Amino acid sequence: MKTVFSFIFTFLIASAVVSQESMTFQAEIANKNSESLYIKDNQSVIQEIKTDSKGNFKATFVVKEGLYQMFDGVEYAQLYLKNGFDLKLKMDATKFDETIMFSGKGSAENNFLAQSTLLDSKINFELLLKSDEVDFKKQTDEMKANDLLRLQNGKLDPAFVALQKQMNEGKMTQLEQYYAMSLANRKMNNVSAPNFEYENYSGGKTTLESMKGKYVYIDVWATWCGPCRGEIPFLKTVEEKYKGKNIEFVSISVDEDKNHDKWKNFVADKQLGGVQLFADKNWLSDFIRAFNINSIPRFILIDPKGVVIDADASRPSSQALGIQLDKLLN
Repeated sequence: MKTVFSFIFTFLIASAVVSQESMTFQAEIANKNSESLYIKDNQSVIQEIKTDSKGNFKATFVVKEGLYQMFDGVEYAQLYLKNGFDLKLKMDATKFDETIMFSGKGSAENNFLAQSTLLDSKINFELLLKSDEVDFKKQTDEMKANDLLRLQNGKLDPAFVALQKQMNEGKMTQLEQYYAMSLANRKMNNVSAPNFEYENYSGGKTTLESMKGKYVYIDVWATWCGPCRGEIPFLKTVEEKYKGKNIEFVSISVDEDKNHDKWKNFVADKQLGGVQLFADKNWLSDFIRAFNINSIPRFILIDPKGVVIDADASRPSSQALGIQLDKLLN
C-alpha cells in the first residue's frame, strides 16, 4: 500500500525529471511582427510560442541540443538550444538583428550567435569574391583568426564551441568554393560573348547580336528561384534609372519547357520590364553552358562590341552596379 510520502516522493522525482529534460524560452519584443514565434529545425517547426495576456512569449519544451532558428513571421534569428537552458530574449523587431539581447542560462552562446550575425552583415562578400587571390587569402585568414579568438574568449559551452568550429570550417570551405567559381567565371571577361537566339515574351525571337551597339545587362533567372524574385524590385529601379541610356536590360529564364506558360504568366503578373527571353534547353542552352552557370541569379555585363565586361556582374540590389553603370553610361 502506497503512503502519502511515497506519492510525494514520486511527484518530486517526476518533477525533477521534467525540469532536467526541458528548457524555457521567454521573449519580450517591442513592435513585434506577429503574435507567434516559431522555433524551427531547418524547415520543421518544433515549437510555436504564442503571446500571453501581457503580449510576451513564454514556453517550456524539450529539445535536442543544437542550432535552431527563431522565426517571427518576417525575420529569422539563429539560436543554440539545450535542455536546462532558461533563455530570456529582449528586442525591438524594427531593429531586429541590432537589438537582440539574451539573459539567463544559455545567454552567452546565443548572444555570441547574435553578434556573429551582425559581424557577418558588415562583410562585403561581393567585393571579397572579386578580390585577387592574395587579398582573398589575407582577408579570409583574418576572418578565421577573429572567429577563433571570439570562441576562445567567450567562456562558452565546450559543445557549442566544437559545433561553432565545425560551422566556421564549413563556412570557409563554402566561401573558398565560391571564390574558385568566381575565378573561373572571370576567364570569360574580355572575350566575345557567344550569341543566343531565344524566344521573346513580346513575340518572335531575339539574338544577342541584334543588341550590338548597346551595353547589355543580363539577368539569368527562373520563376521558382526565391533570390531571383527578390532582385526583381531592384532591377525595376535600375531599369527606370537608366531608361533612355545606351543599355538593354535582358532577363533570360532557365525555366523548364513544362513551365513555359508559368513563365509567361509571371512576366505579365509582375509587369516585368526590359527584354524578357526564354532559354532553349534551359540549363543546357549553349549560352548558359558557355558561362558555366549552375546557380542563379547570375548577372552578366556586355559592352557595345559584344565583349564581356563582367561575367559575374553585381546584382541590381548592390550599390556596386550603379557605380559601374554610372561610369559607363554618364
